[in-house]
Amino acid sequence: MASATLMIDLDAIAANWRALDRLSANGTQTAAVVKADAYGLGAGRVVRALAEAGARRFFVALAQEAVVLRQALGPGPQISVLAGHMAGDSALIHDLDLTPMLNSVDQITRHFESLPGHPFGIQLDTGMNRLGLEAAEWAAVAGHVLAATPELVMSHLACGDDPGHPLNADQLAQFHYLTDGIAVPRSLAATAGIVLGPEYHFDLTRPGIGLYGGRPFDAALPVVALALPVIQCREVAAGETVGYGGGWTAEAPAVIATVAGGYADGLLRSLSNRAVLWDGDVPCPLVGRVSMDLITVDISHLPREPDRLDIIGPAQSVDDLADVAGTIGYEILTSLGARYRRDYRGGAA
Repeated sequence: MASATLMIDLDAIAANWRALDRLSANGTQTAAVVKADAYGLGAGRVVRALAEAGARRFFVALAQEAVVLRQALGPGPQISVLAGHMAGDSALIHDLDLTPMLNSVDQITRHFESLPGHPFGIQLDTGMNRLGLEAAEWAAVAGHVLAATPELVMSHLACGDDPGHPLNADQLAQFHYLTDGIAVPRSLAATAGIVLGPEYHFDLTRPGIGLYGGRPFDAALPVVALALPVIQCREVAAGETVGYGGGWTAEAPAVIATVAGGYADGLLRSLSNRAVLWDGDVPCPLVGRVSMDLITVDISHLPREPDRLDIIGPAQSVDDLADVAGTIGYEILTSLGARYRRDYRGGAA
Protein backbone atom coordinates (compact mmCIF):
# COMPACT_ATOMS: atom_id res chain seq x y z
CA MET A 1 0.00 0.00 0.00
CA ALA A 2 1.24 3.50 -0.78
CA SER A 3 2.54 5.31 2.26
CA ALA A 4 0.92 8.48 3.49
CA THR A 5 3.23 11.34 4.41
CA LEU A 6 3.07 13.08 7.78
CA MET A 7 5.04 16.31 7.55
CA ILE A 8 6.38 17.60 10.88
CA ASP A 9 7.82 21.10 11.07
CA LEU A 10 10.45 21.09 13.81
CA ASP A 11 11.19 24.77 13.29
CA ALA A 12 7.52 25.53 14.01
CA ILE A 13 7.70 23.54 17.25
CA ALA A 14 10.79 25.52 18.26
CA ALA A 15 9.10 28.80 17.32
CA ASN A 16 6.02 27.88 19.34
CA TRP A 17 8.20 27.12 22.36
CA ARG A 18 9.95 30.48 22.03
CA ALA A 19 6.58 32.26 21.72
CA LEU A 20 5.24 30.54 24.84
CA ASP A 21 8.49 31.33 26.61
CA ARG A 22 7.96 35.01 25.79
CA LEU A 23 4.39 34.79 27.12
CA SER A 24 5.60 33.36 30.42
CA ALA A 25 6.18 35.92 33.15
CA ASN A 26 9.61 37.47 33.57
CA GLY A 27 11.86 35.15 35.55
CA THR A 28 9.72 32.11 34.79
CA GLN A 29 11.44 29.12 33.21
CA THR A 30 9.67 27.44 30.30
CA ALA A 31 9.86 23.65 30.14
CA ALA A 32 8.38 21.36 27.46
CA VAL A 33 5.95 18.46 27.79
CA VAL A 34 6.96 15.69 25.40
CA LYS A 35 5.00 12.74 26.77
CA ALA A 36 3.37 10.16 24.47
CA ASP A 37 6.32 10.31 22.05
CA ALA A 38 6.03 14.10 21.84
CA TYR A 39 2.28 13.86 21.23
CA GLY A 40 2.90 11.25 18.55
CA LEU A 41 5.42 13.27 16.53
CA GLY A 42 8.67 11.54 17.54
CA ALA A 43 10.23 12.48 20.87
CA GLY A 44 13.85 12.08 19.81
CA ARG A 45 13.65 14.58 16.97
CA VAL A 46 11.33 16.94 18.83
CA VAL A 47 13.42 17.25 22.00
CA ARG A 48 16.56 17.98 20.04
CA ALA A 49 14.76 20.82 18.27
CA LEU A 50 13.41 22.12 21.59
CA ALA A 51 16.82 21.91 23.25
CA GLU A 52 18.31 23.85 20.35
CA ALA A 53 15.62 26.49 20.92
CA GLY A 54 16.60 26.78 24.58
CA ALA A 55 14.47 24.28 26.53
CA ARG A 56 16.32 22.66 29.43
CA ARG A 57 13.53 20.85 31.32
CA PHE A 58 11.25 18.22 29.86
CA PHE A 59 8.24 16.31 31.17
CA VAL A 60 7.16 12.78 30.28
CA ALA A 61 4.26 10.73 31.62
CA LEU A 62 6.14 7.51 32.41
CA ALA A 63 9.74 6.70 33.26
CA GLN A 64 10.03 4.41 30.24
CA GLU A 65 9.32 7.35 27.93
CA ALA A 66 12.52 9.01 29.14
CA VAL A 67 14.82 6.45 27.51
CA VAL A 68 14.48 8.07 24.09
CA LEU A 69 14.84 11.54 25.59
CA ARG A 70 18.05 10.80 27.44
CA GLN A 71 19.53 9.18 24.34
CA ALA A 72 18.66 12.28 22.32
CA LEU A 73 19.63 14.90 24.90
CA GLY A 74 22.56 13.32 26.68
CA PRO A 75 23.35 14.26 30.29
CA GLY A 76 22.33 17.61 31.68
CA PRO A 77 18.76 18.54 30.70
CA GLN A 78 16.28 17.62 33.42
CA ILE A 79 13.61 15.03 32.61
CA SER A 80 10.67 14.92 35.03
CA VAL A 81 8.23 12.01 35.26
CA LEU A 82 4.63 13.03 35.91
CA ALA A 83 3.55 9.56 37.07
CA GLY A 84 6.13 9.79 39.83
CA HIS A 85 8.15 6.93 41.26
CA MET A 86 6.27 3.77 40.33
CA ALA A 87 7.15 0.34 41.68
CA GLY A 88 9.96 -1.14 39.61
CA ASP A 89 11.17 2.21 38.28
CA SER A 90 14.02 2.84 40.72
CA ALA A 91 16.82 1.61 38.47
CA LEU A 92 15.54 3.57 35.47
CA ILE A 93 15.13 6.74 37.53
CA HIS A 94 18.65 6.38 38.86
CA ASP A 95 20.37 5.36 35.63
CA LEU A 96 18.72 8.03 33.47
CA ASP A 97 18.91 10.72 36.18
CA LEU A 98 15.17 11.33 36.12
CA THR A 99 13.19 13.57 38.45
CA PRO A 100 9.97 11.84 39.51
CA MET A 101 7.08 14.09 40.53
CA LEU A 102 5.96 12.21 43.64
CA ASN A 103 2.18 11.96 43.85
CA SER A 104 1.45 10.15 47.11
CA VAL A 105 2.82 9.28 50.51
CA ASP A 106 3.58 5.79 49.20
CA GLN A 107 5.66 7.24 46.37
CA ILE A 108 7.50 9.54 48.77
CA THR A 109 8.34 6.57 50.98
CA ARG A 110 9.44 4.47 47.99
CA HIS A 111 11.67 7.23 46.65
CA PHE A 112 13.29 8.16 49.92
CA GLU A 113 13.98 4.53 50.80
CA SER A 114 15.18 3.28 47.40
CA LEU A 115 17.00 6.38 46.12
CA PRO A 116 17.97 8.52 49.11
CA GLY A 117 19.35 11.86 48.00
CA HIS A 118 18.13 11.49 44.43
CA PRO A 119 16.32 14.53 42.95
CA PHE A 120 12.53 14.58 43.07
CA GLY A 121 9.57 16.88 42.80
CA ILE A 122 6.12 16.93 44.36
CA GLN A 123 2.72 17.10 42.71
CA LEU A 124 -0.22 18.47 44.71
CA ASP A 125 -3.91 18.00 43.97
CA THR A 126 -5.62 21.39 43.97
CA GLY A 127 -8.98 20.26 42.63
CA MET A 128 -8.51 18.04 39.59
CA ASN A 129 -8.75 14.83 41.65
CA ARG A 130 -6.41 12.91 39.38
CA LEU A 131 -2.80 12.94 40.62
CA GLY A 132 -1.06 14.47 43.59
CA LEU A 133 -1.11 14.81 47.35
CA GLU A 134 -4.30 16.22 48.83
CA ALA A 135 -4.16 19.07 51.31
CA ALA A 136 -4.27 16.90 54.44
CA GLU A 137 -1.57 14.57 53.13
CA TRP A 138 0.65 17.50 52.22
CA ALA A 139 0.21 19.05 55.65
CA ALA A 140 1.31 15.78 57.26
CA VAL A 141 4.51 15.36 55.23
CA ALA A 142 5.44 18.86 54.03
CA GLY A 143 8.06 19.49 56.71
CA HIS A 144 9.83 16.19 56.07
CA VAL A 145 9.60 16.56 52.29
CA LEU A 146 10.74 20.17 52.16
CA ALA A 147 13.73 19.33 54.35
CA ALA A 148 14.87 17.05 51.53
CA THR A 149 14.71 20.01 49.09
CA PRO A 150 12.46 18.99 46.19
CA GLU A 151 13.33 20.54 42.86
CA LEU A 152 9.76 21.55 42.07
CA VAL A 153 6.28 21.61 43.58
CA MET A 154 3.55 21.53 40.95
CA SER A 155 -0.15 21.15 40.35
CA HIS A 156 -2.33 21.01 37.24
CA LEU A 157 -5.38 22.98 36.12
CA ALA A 158 -8.51 21.00 35.28
CA CYS A 159 -10.30 23.72 33.27
CA GLY A 160 -7.51 25.97 32.04
CA ASP A 161 -8.80 25.85 28.45
CA ASP A 162 -12.03 27.50 29.68
CA PRO A 163 -10.83 30.92 30.90
CA GLY A 164 -14.09 31.79 32.62
CA HIS A 165 -14.42 28.58 34.59
CA PRO A 166 -14.49 29.27 38.35
CA LEU A 167 -12.33 26.23 39.10
CA ASN A 168 -9.31 28.05 37.66
CA ALA A 169 -9.41 30.73 40.36
CA ASP A 170 -10.22 28.12 43.00
CA GLN A 171 -7.20 26.03 42.05
CA LEU A 172 -4.97 29.07 41.95
CA ALA A 173 -6.07 30.05 45.45
CA GLN A 174 -5.58 26.50 46.72
CA PHE A 175 -2.10 26.33 45.20
CA HIS A 176 -1.19 29.56 46.93
CA TYR A 177 -2.61 28.23 50.20
CA LEU A 178 -0.60 25.02 49.98
CA THR A 179 2.69 26.49 48.77
CA ASP A 180 3.09 30.16 49.69
CA GLY A 181 6.21 30.65 51.75
CA ILE A 182 8.08 27.56 50.63
CA ALA A 183 11.59 28.04 49.26
CA VAL A 184 11.02 25.68 46.31
CA PRO A 185 10.24 26.53 42.66
CA ARG A 186 6.53 26.16 41.85
CA SER A 187 4.59 25.30 38.69
CA LEU A 188 0.87 25.40 37.91
CA ALA A 189 0.55 26.33 34.22
CA ALA A 190 0.60 24.12 31.16
CA THR A 191 -0.28 25.73 27.80
CA ALA A 192 -3.74 26.80 28.96
CA GLY A 193 -2.35 28.26 32.17
CA ILE A 194 0.21 30.28 30.24
CA VAL A 195 -2.61 31.77 28.17
CA LEU A 196 -4.63 32.55 31.32
CA GLY A 197 -2.05 35.07 32.46
CA PRO A 198 1.04 35.68 34.59
CA GLU A 199 -0.68 35.05 37.93
CA TYR A 200 -0.72 31.36 36.93
CA HIS A 201 2.92 31.16 35.82
CA PHE A 202 4.92 31.01 39.08
CA ASP A 203 8.51 29.78 38.56
CA LEU A 204 8.05 27.24 35.76
CA THR A 205 5.54 26.74 32.95
CA ARG A 206 4.99 23.42 31.18
CA PRO A 207 3.61 23.93 27.66
CA GLY A 208 2.46 20.83 25.83
CA ILE A 209 -0.23 21.04 23.14
CA GLY A 210 0.70 24.63 22.29
CA LEU A 211 4.12 23.43 21.14
CA TYR A 212 2.46 21.22 18.54
CA GLY A 213 0.16 23.84 17.07
CA GLY A 214 -2.99 23.14 19.09
CA ARG A 215 -5.54 25.09 21.08
CA PRO A 216 -5.74 27.02 23.32
CA PHE A 217 -2.58 28.73 22.03
CA ASP A 218 -4.25 30.45 19.09
CA ALA A 219 -1.01 32.11 17.97
CA ALA A 220 0.72 28.76 17.45
CA LEU A 221 2.30 28.01 14.10
CA PRO A 222 0.95 24.85 12.45
CA VAL A 223 3.27 21.91 12.99
CA VAL A 224 1.82 18.94 11.10
CA ALA A 225 0.39 18.29 7.65
CA LEU A 226 -0.93 14.95 6.46
CA ALA A 227 -1.30 14.00 2.81
CA LEU A 228 -2.96 10.67 1.95
CA PRO A 229 -2.25 8.89 -1.33
CA VAL A 230 -5.06 8.01 -3.70
CA ILE A 231 -4.89 4.30 -4.52
CA GLN A 232 -7.73 3.97 -6.99
CA CYS A 233 -10.58 5.97 -8.51
CA ARG A 234 -13.87 4.55 -9.77
CA GLU A 235 -17.14 5.71 -11.23
CA VAL A 236 -20.23 5.00 -9.16
CA ALA A 237 -23.72 5.09 -10.63
CA ALA A 238 -26.65 6.83 -9.01
CA GLY A 239 -28.15 4.56 -6.37
CA GLU A 240 -24.95 2.57 -5.77
CA THR A 241 -23.48 2.45 -2.28
CA VAL A 242 -19.91 2.88 -1.08
CA GLY A 243 -18.05 1.16 1.73
CA TYR A 244 -18.94 -1.12 4.62
CA GLY A 245 -22.62 -1.34 5.38
CA GLY A 246 -23.46 0.65 2.26
CA GLY A 247 -22.79 3.71 4.38
CA TRP A 248 -23.19 6.23 1.56
CA THR A 249 -25.47 6.18 -1.46
CA ALA A 250 -24.74 8.17 -4.60
CA GLU A 251 -27.62 10.46 -5.50
CA ALA A 252 -26.10 11.05 -8.94
CA PRO A 253 -23.20 9.54 -10.92
CA ALA A 254 -20.02 10.13 -8.95
CA VAL A 255 -16.27 9.58 -9.01
CA ILE A 256 -14.94 8.06 -5.79
CA ALA A 257 -11.27 8.04 -4.76
CA THR A 258 -10.12 5.26 -2.46
CA VAL A 259 -7.47 6.75 -0.21
CA ALA A 260 -4.79 5.09 1.95
CA GLY A 261 -5.61 5.78 5.60
CA GLY A 262 -8.05 4.47 8.15
CA TYR A 263 -8.68 4.00 11.81
CA ALA A 264 -5.47 1.96 12.12
CA ASP A 265 -3.72 5.19 11.17
CA GLY A 266 -5.59 7.39 13.63
CA LEU A 267 -8.44 8.51 11.38
CA LEU A 268 -11.28 8.08 13.81
CA ARG A 269 -14.45 6.28 12.72
CA SER A 270 -16.46 9.28 13.86
CA LEU A 271 -15.14 11.05 10.75
CA SER A 272 -17.31 8.76 8.59
CA ASN A 273 -19.56 10.77 6.24
CA ARG A 274 -18.48 13.95 8.03
CA ALA A 275 -14.87 14.83 7.29
CA VAL A 276 -13.52 16.77 4.33
CA LEU A 277 -10.23 16.21 2.53
CA TRP A 278 -8.64 18.84 0.34
CA ASP A 279 -7.15 19.04 -3.14
CA GLY A 280 -5.31 22.29 -2.65
CA ASP A 281 -8.09 24.68 -1.62
CA VAL A 282 -10.91 22.51 -3.00
CA PRO A 283 -12.88 20.49 -0.41
CA CYS A 284 -13.69 16.86 -1.13
CA PRO A 285 -16.12 15.10 1.23
CA LEU A 286 -15.28 11.80 2.87
CA VAL A 287 -18.16 9.47 2.00
CA GLY A 288 -19.03 6.18 3.67
CA ARG A 289 -17.37 4.62 6.68
CA VAL A 290 -13.78 4.99 7.75
CA SER A 291 -12.38 1.45 7.63
CA MET A 292 -9.14 0.07 9.03
CA ASP A 293 -6.89 0.99 6.12
CA LEU A 294 -9.01 2.98 3.68
CA ILE A 295 -11.38 5.89 3.28
CA THR A 296 -13.44 6.89 0.26
CA VAL A 297 -13.73 10.44 -0.98
CA ASP A 298 -16.07 12.07 -3.50
CA ILE A 299 -13.93 13.79 -6.15
CA SER A 300 -16.66 14.14 -8.78
CA HIS A 301 -16.14 17.92 -8.96
CA LEU A 302 -12.37 17.80 -9.56
CA PRO A 303 -11.04 18.35 -13.09
CA ARG A 304 -8.59 15.44 -12.78
CA GLU A 305 -7.80 12.53 -10.50
CA PRO A 306 -5.40 13.67 -7.74
CA ASP A 307 -2.39 11.69 -6.55
CA ARG A 308 -2.93 12.73 -2.93
CA LEU A 309 -5.48 14.49 -0.79
CA ASP A 310 -4.76 16.52 2.35
CA ILE A 311 -6.61 15.77 5.58
CA ILE A 312 -4.44 18.08 7.74
CA GLY A 313 -2.88 21.11 6.15
CA PRO A 314 -3.38 24.78 5.31
CA ALA A 315 -7.13 24.36 4.80
CA GLN A 316 -7.79 22.14 7.84
CA SER A 317 -5.88 22.19 11.12
CA VAL A 318 -5.60 19.40 13.66
CA ASP A 319 -8.21 21.16 15.76
CA ASP A 320 -10.54 21.61 12.78
CA LEU A 321 -10.39 17.87 12.13
CA ALA A 322 -10.92 17.19 15.83
CA ASP A 323 -14.04 19.36 15.80
CA VAL A 324 -15.48 17.24 12.99
CA ALA A 325 -14.63 14.05 14.86
CA GLY A 326 -16.17 15.31 18.09
CA THR A 327 -12.89 15.16 19.98
CA ILE A 328 -9.81 17.32 20.71
CA GLY A 329 -6.58 17.95 18.87
CA TYR A 330 -4.65 15.95 21.48
CA GLU A 331 -6.43 12.75 20.45
CA ILE A 332 -5.90 13.37 16.74
CA LEU A 333 -2.17 13.99 17.20
CA THR A 334 -1.49 11.09 19.54
CA SER A 335 -3.48 8.70 17.32
CA LEU A 336 -1.47 9.32 14.16
CA GLY A 337 -0.27 5.90 13.12
CA ALA A 338 3.14 4.33 12.73
CA ARG A 339 2.52 3.55 9.05
CA TYR A 340 2.89 7.16 8.01
CA ARG A 341 6.19 8.14 6.45
CA ARG A 342 7.40 11.00 8.63
CA ASP A 343 8.99 13.88 6.80
CA TYR A 344 10.75 16.19 9.25
CA ARG A 345 11.46 19.77 8.22
CA GLY A 346 14.03 21.97 9.94
CA GLY A 347 15.36 21.46 13.44
CA ALA A 348 18.48 19.73 14.66
CA ALA A 349 19.87 16.78 12.74
